[in-house]
Amino acid sequence: MTATRAWMILVGLSALSTLAAASGIAGPWLAVAVLPVAGLKGRVILNHYLHLAQAPEIARGFSLVLGLFIALLIGLAILPSA
Repeated sequence: MTATRAWMILVGLSALSTLAAASGIAGPWLAVAVLPVAGLKGRVILNHYLHLAQAPEIARGFSLVLGLFIALLIGLAILPSA
């Protein structure tokens, strides 16, 4: 992946987060909409800019930790509303 393509993906994901926030979604549902997008942005940064794509085992470990962290945050966001 080129730096330009990674940058375009990050801009697109940022626009998606902005659209979700501007759509009127509020509270825990906004977290459910925005946090997975933040996780995708984190993976792009880790794999391209930090070059973890060259170390697939380490990249998988970081992706697992990032995914668990995003799931934890989503769980905490929806917990009070239950």
